[in-house]
Amino acid sequence: MNVEDVTDLYEEFGDDRLPPGQRETSKFPVLSKGSTPTWDPETWRFTVGGAVGNELSLTFEEFTDLDAVTQRQDFHCVTGWSKFDCEFTGVTFPHLAELADVRRDATHVMFHALDGYTTNLPLEDCMREEVLFTWEFDGEDLPAEHGGPLRVVTPHKYAYKGAKWVDGVEFLTEPERGYWEKRGYSNTADPWAEDRYS
Repeated sequence: MNVEDVTDLYEEFGDDRLPPGQRETSKFPVLSKGSTPTWDPETWRFTVGGAVGNELSLTFEEFTDLDAVTQRQDFHCVTGWSKFDCEFTGVTFPHLAELADVRRDATHVMFHALDGYTTNLPLEDCMREEVLFTWEFDGEDLPAEHGGPLRVVTPHKYAYKGAKWVDGVEFLTEPERGYWEKRGYSNTADPWAEDRYS
């Protein structure tokens, strides 16, 4: 299997692979706003809407049948730990955006999750090949506690921008704030600038 290494992404944002104020860990701690939601493969749908020309509603099988990539990337949690060399398999955000035929007036993105969680990013921060909708971690199905069946990973942002249990994307023409952003967390979430809180 071809694995694309994108762990040098940090060079665009800072001098060191480990962002300031972070410590490297070999573990993968579990942090969530609440309990792990259940999901039914028969009824689960991934929806794409908002400022798009082509609204989508995909079953899990249809989603995982899309063109997928495997990347080795780093994972940075706002609580101060980073895990290097994570291998995630999934669909890139730009590929999904292409399928949805995103309109020119779209400027922002809101991610929606099974547990009601939301998080937002400017569209330009999402239109990177490293932003993945992933269902595999290190060659195994993504564990439920880490966001399985599907989560977003955003290696250039703190991980709260990567929604666990994601089941929808909404393209916006005006900025809105997500769950943690409304509660004082940074809207930009740049690990190399230590944008933890607003």
